[in-house]
Amino acid sequence: MALPQPAQALPRQIRHASLALTTKPSAAIEYTIALGNSTQQTPTHLVIFVNGLVAPKASWLAVMAGLIRKRQPGSFPSMLAYDRYGQGLSEDRDPLDEAGEKGYGHDVMDVVRDLHQLISQIATQELGKVGVELRLVLVANSIGCAIARLYAWRYPGTVAGLLLLDSMVANSDLDFWPNPDEEGFKAELLPEDVTVEVLREHRAKFAAIFRPEVVNREGLDRRRLPKLLPRSDEPKLMGPDGKRPFVTVVGHDFERFADEGLQQMGTPRSLHLKFTNPIWHEYNEGLAKLTDPERSRGPVLANGCGHFVQRDDPDFVVEELCVILDRLGDEAS
Repeated sequence: MALPQPAQALPRQIRHASLALTTKPSAAIEYTIALGNSTQQTPTHLVIFVNGLVAPKASWLAVMAGLIRKRQPGSFPSMLAYDRYGQGLSEDRDPLDEAGEKGYGHDVMDVVRDLHQLISQIATQELGKVGVELRLVLVANSIGCAIARLYAWRYPGTVAGLLLLDSMVANSDLDFWPNPDEEGFKAELLPEDVTVEVLREHRAKFAAIFRPEVVNREGLDRRRLPKLLPRSDEPKLMGPDGKRPFVTVVGHDFERFADEGLQQMGTPRSLHLKFTNPIWHEYNEGLAKLTDPERSRGPVLANGCGHFVQRDDPDFVVEELCVILDRLGDEAS
């Protein structure tokens, strides 16, 4: 993991703004944009950062700044980060929430449609482009990875690259540990420092926070995710020009993740090391198969990083993003 650096002023190309989607004119979305110095090229690449549930668009600022600094004096792509309704600086609620079930007013497919509309308006208002002229590179974390996958599936031919940073395990209810109430449970398979009572305690704590039916601050309904994305290796994705996208899959550092679980929730490290990490890594192996083998990279373990890779090591994210951008550039030349 990169060592902490002194705070730096953001490059002048990064600015903050807001807009209302024409499809939802009563609510504003806050976004951060950097207009690249390659916007006159056709096709134009737009890098879009897709948040998880917890870390807002501000968590991507160091990545955006790092990419600008690394690519100058050459060209860097335009970049967009945004906060969904009810998240980060976007204080307005999703208008769908007014008529929906309390806490479940909108779901991930609503988010996908909103993102598509946002891209369309940003393309016109900020880039002077129409959407068909853009090649998207989606950089996502946590549930944002599921949203990015659904976007690339729903709008085939638009996404040229995906950088998936510690995706949530979307095809599960996040129940990673043995259930002592299930038939066939074997207590002897538990780590030495975990009793059945400790297991029950931490299963309950984990479920109260992470299970899909738990209401979150932005009111995003996650309950359909296991049905929408029942496998990590499907559906296969299609990018522009009849080619599959470049896909890089990044997973957390096993030891760091176990440390964070202990620090934040008191979870014995051994539960994550024995059960959570292997399940998560197998899921990531499936994600790497969403594209053709020669266009896939990973799973790469982000050394020293926990779940929020962009926060823990933005320089690492910049490097992995540059790999995708360079491959896209080589292919276009």
